[in-house]
Amino acid sequence: MTTPAARRRREAVARVLRAGPVSTQEELMEALRRDGFRTTQATLSRDLARLSARRVSRPDGSYYEIADAPPASVAAAVSGLVSAVSTNGSLVVIRTLPGSAPAVARAIDLARLPGVLGTIAGDDTVFVAPARGRGAAGLSGRLAGLFEAGAVKAGR
Repeated sequence: MTTPAARRRREAVARVLRAGPVSTQEELMEALRRDGFRTTQATLSRDLARLSARRVSRPDGSYYEIADAPPASVAAAVSGLVSAVSTNGSLVVIRTLPGSAPAVARAIDLARLPGVLGTIAGDDTVFVAPARGRGAAGLSGRLAGLFEAGAVKAGR
């Protein structure tokens, strides 16, 4: 059974992680201290596990993230990694910065967009399969809107 204090602490951990990148547990413990929470590294590790937080590597560094982040914020977090969105009528192809395709594909998967059958990520390219053969053009536009990066171009 979770105590009210543990629940408040976990809510604070989630709030800190959603507020911005946190690279280490020490950094997270310091942020919690500033919010009035005293905790040990072992307790913090258990809290991170209960929140399904994980450490991820991005081009701008490694940090913790929470798996249940809203899709829009996940897409916003990776939108700077997307350089182009296009379609050939059958598939949507997303070009990313080198090494960023897995993060972009994960953001698409978490968004659970209707019309997306699945994603395949390489190093700098994501293939997005539409659920229907003729849905690639509309899906391309929705994906470009999801990432709304200045460099994103939807087209054929």
